[in-house]
Amino acid sequence: MDGMRVMEFGTPGELRAWLTGLVLSGEKTATAGLLPLDYHAEGEEVEHVGERLAVADNAGAKVAEIEITRVELTPFAEVAWEFAQAEGEGYRSVGHWRETHHRYWAGQGYEVEDSTTVVCLWFRVAGQDGRMAG
Repeated sequence: MDGMRVMEFGTPGELRAWLTGLVLSGEKTATAGLLPLDYHAEGEEVEHVGERLAVADNAGAKVAEIEITRVELTPFAEVAWEFAQAEGEGYRSVGHWRETHHRYWAGQGYEVEDSTTVVCLWFRVAGQDGRMAG
C-alpha cells in the first residue's frame, strides 16, 4: 500500500478496531508476532528499524503510517514486562501478557511453546489521516 508493507493489528472485527484505535491514540507503541507463523509461513521478512508500514483498518483502508523504532526476537517465555506494557492493552503482568497471547495464537491454530520466537516490534505513529510526520 503506497509502496509500503501493511500492518493489520489483530484479527478482523472488534479486536482490530480496538487495537487500531490504541495505535492511533498513542497508547499502543509495540506489537508482537510469531516468527514461525507470521513470517516464515507467509514468506515475510522481519521489519527493520526505520521501516515505515501502512496501518490498515477493518475495511483495508490506510489510517496511519508507523515507523519501526526497535526490533527484538525473543523466546516466548522471555518476553519482558517493558514490552508487554508498550503493547498498551492493559496487561497486569508479563504472565497476563503470556496467557492472553498464548490463547490468541491457539485460537489462530498455533500452539506456542516457551521457546517459540516472538518478534517484538516497537513503533511510533509517523502520521495519520493523510498527515505524515517527518
